[in-house]
Amino acid sequence: MAAEESRSLLGHPAPDPDPRVRNKKLYLAAFAAVLGPLSFGFVLGYSSPVIPELRRIDDPKLRLDSDQASWFGNVWMLYLGRMLTGLASGVTSLVVPVYISEISHPKVRGMLGSCVQLMVVTGILGAYIAGIALPWRWLAVLCSFPSCIMLLFMSFMPETPRFLLSRSRRSEAVAALRFLRGPLADHEWECEQIEAGVQEEGLNVSEFKNPSIYRPLLIGVALMFFQQLTGINAVMFYAETIFEDANFKDSRLASVVVGSIQVFFTAAAALIIDKTGRKVLLYVSGVIMALSTALFGLYFKMVLPNPNNSSDPDVWAALNSASPGTESSISWLAVVSLGCFVAGFALGWGPIPWLVTSEIFPLKARGISSGACVLTNWAMAFLVTKEFNDLIGFLTSYGTFWLFSAFCCLNIAFTAFYVPETKGQTLEQIEAYFRRS
Repeated sequence: MAAEESRSLLGHPAPDPDPRVRNKKLYLAAFAAVLGPLSFGFVLGYSSPVIPELRRIDDPKLRLDSDQASWFGNVWMLYLGRMLTGLASGVTSLVVPVYISEISHPKVRGMLGSCVQLMVVTGILGAYIAGIALPWRWLAVLCSFPSCIMLLFMSFMPETPRFLLSRSRRSEAVAALRFLRGPLADHEWECEQIEAGVQEEGLNVSEFKNPSIYRPLLIGVALMFFQQLTGINAVMFYAETIFEDANFKDSRLASVVVGSIQVFFTAAAALIIDKTGRKVLLYVSGVIMALSTALFGLYFKMVLPNPNNSSDPDVWAALNSASPGTESSISWLAVVSLGCFVAGFALGWGPIPWLVTSEIFPLKARGISSGACVLTNWAMAFLVTKEFNDLIGFLTSYGTFWLFSAFCCLNIAFTAFYVPETKGQTLEQIEAYFRRS
């Protein structure tokens, strides 16, 4: 079904893969690139085990002794380090999906592109697990390893053939294809296919009036917009409290459980995405999240003592004021909802928006369009997180989660009407589809 949808959307069948292609070095290049998202994941996960440890230190300047001073001169180094890792993570979010998309061939592009999100959640889980055993200083040292290895590996990896051809460096592009596809593949044929879609002229602002430029941009921005409106940050915000209500005494163990679910289902998505297609997984993911957030709303509707009181934005105060024993008697509902939601998000709306936005933009607009999508994603993540308590105060906890459920339903409709199926298509075929449309 997915293959038929792909043919109907793009107008021609997907090309058969060259049986002489060898993927060994392609996988090596992709592995080198996704070490960046792995490091990004460590950055995201670092604060979860570290903040409680730092809060137990009485002195606001961390009471650094002479041994500790060899690692950090004073607290401003922590702030500077956090700013630098944030900057590097933003660059990684922009560059790595595009790099992997441009070096891959259609048969494995979905799997390799999904590995970006897989490595992010793996890094988060790694930070959770390591944080149980390591103090915060050594955890910071461990978190620096993936980026150091990435620097070493990427120094031996080629630039993308599409970038090289856009700069009229054909011999280097052929050499890059020889490295990525193996010595037996038809490098000249693939080079000619890429050249046919390469436009050497730069991108003018006026060209954004062209549907072949603005349509994929709007789709990419909308995907990032809707990804954050699933409520992923809000659900994770509740995770620790939910596990405590379910008598999980160690919140760190709860974080490991959630992280493990993310890794497992993101890996499952990566393994099946080139067979099922992107849209099928987005449908399945959207349905699971819509049901899960609806159940979350039901849970909070049942535990809040006064449904008409929507003025209290403090989640924990509301939960703690519930009738004794109410939460624990139905805490299983929240735990099941949490597990299903995280699994659903990891299966589709977590990795696929990043993958699709790395595929659908024309070469000359790929940089600025990808940047706009990354900016949208982070801006919406910030906005949803910042306004979450205000939403609870205005709509109540259950109303807020029912709103997220409605957005998940809207995601499904958006996927059905606007997201093209890119499974099995070259980047040039996808670009040609938008030109014809």
